[in-house]
Amino acid sequence: MTNKWGSRRSERGPGLVLGLLLGGTGQAKKPGTNGPTDNLLDIDVYIEQAQQAERGKIHTIFLADALTTSETAPKPGLEPVTMLSALAARTSRIGLIGSISTSFTEPYNLARQVLSLDHISRGRAGWNLVTSSAGEKNFGKPLPAHDDRYAIAEEFAGVVQALWESWEADAVTYDHRGRQSVDAGKVHRIDWISDHFKVQGPLNVSRSPQDRPILAQAGTSTEGRRLGARIADVIFTTGLTETEPSIEIYRDFKERASSFGRSPDSVKILPGVAPVIGSTDEEAHRFWRKIIEEIDFEEGRKSLAGQFGGIDFEGIGLDAPIPIADLPQTADVQGRRSRFGVFRDLIESGKVRTVRDLIIYHSSGAGHWFPIGSVENIADQLQDRYERGATDGFNFLAFTLKYELGLSALTEHLIPELQKRGIFHRDYQHETLRQNLGL
Repeated sequence: MTNKWGSRRSERGPGLVLGLLLGGTGQAKKPGTNGPTDNLLDIDVYIEQAQQAERGKIHTIFLADALTTSETAPKPGLEPVTMLSALAARTSRIGLIGSISTSFTEPYNLARQVLSLDHISRGRAGWNLVTSSAGEKNFGKPLPAHDDRYAIAEEFAGVVQALWESWEADAVTYDHRGRQSVDAGKVHRIDWISDHFKVQGPLNVSRSPQDRPILAQAGTSTEGRRLGARIADVIFTTGLTETEPSIEIYRDFKERASSFGRSPDSVKILPGVAPVIGSTDEEAHRFWRKIIEEIDFEEGRKSLAGQFGGIDFEGIGLDAPIPIADLPQTADVQGRRSRFGVFRDLIESGKVRTVRDLIIYHSSGAGHWFPIGSVENIADQLQDRYERGATDGFNFLAFTLKYELGLSALTEHLIPELQKRGIFHRDYQHETLRQNLGL
């Protein structure tokens, strides 16, 4: 049957698109509980994860980014483009998508960095557009209100795309001796002037090996949906616990893309999922109990304030009900509005009742869906969402992949099961990320 943005799609469709979020294995672990990625400065850890993901034929790795760190509980990390450049040299087919803020950089710098990464990786790079919810004190510039940030981000993305296209595809040629020739008539100024930007160009990096790098966007607020549907190739959404709301989000993005004159197939919707995988359902639930046992609930309590409009949870007992009346309305949140909305919906629905429940959800999957079960059980659930038109694929978060097999639970067990069912490819078909995504 034909999928119409929500109806059951044919099992002979194009197949799942899969991504993997590299990085930590949890957000509030007890001291002394070690995971495979505790050292977030060790490039060898990231290289091994990326290579393992590539062996599993995952389409792309994805890097989130935190521009700031907590003063009371600081954590180190690496800058995304720098790190992805190192990974580009140690991989050959997997995509490399990094988050970069439109609020605290300039379009020319960003366009140059990402396009350089694209050449280094021979056409496997992407930019995940984020607007940031903090950083003004560190960068010495004001952080606009939520809706204004998205308006600026749309202009910003327009500048970047114009810079990426300022060189025609055949502007640079090489003779039989490898000597370079540039046709100046095929390199163009962009002369961009808008409310927030004035950029002349052209860029000093030539055209992308994949025509232009992949543009991803994360966010499902009203403004985020509009921006993503208008300009993005890939949308990273929060993977919701229930299927029907996920279908609504998927349908809404596809209809918005169509309203902008785009083919609905030109944008891939990838919700996050943090599966707890075992050889049996019983084993998976045993792993889940371990995850809960390792949560540092006091540290987790501190981390909640940034997601909940500055609400202080210090004076609330772990097993006390969450004071929903004290939480702001989602539309009033100026920070991470869409993620706040996910947590608020979980509280209002009764799925999250206490502060302890909230910390578990926040620490285990950052608000994303975390199905628990055997390889076959998890594959059934992913296949059901895909065939019901709730997604084009998934972005795996490794928060819960830290016991026994670790990431191998995904690459050596779950993915082969999806391949056996004919809903995930067995090998990369092309050289560039854009081609492998079917864009």
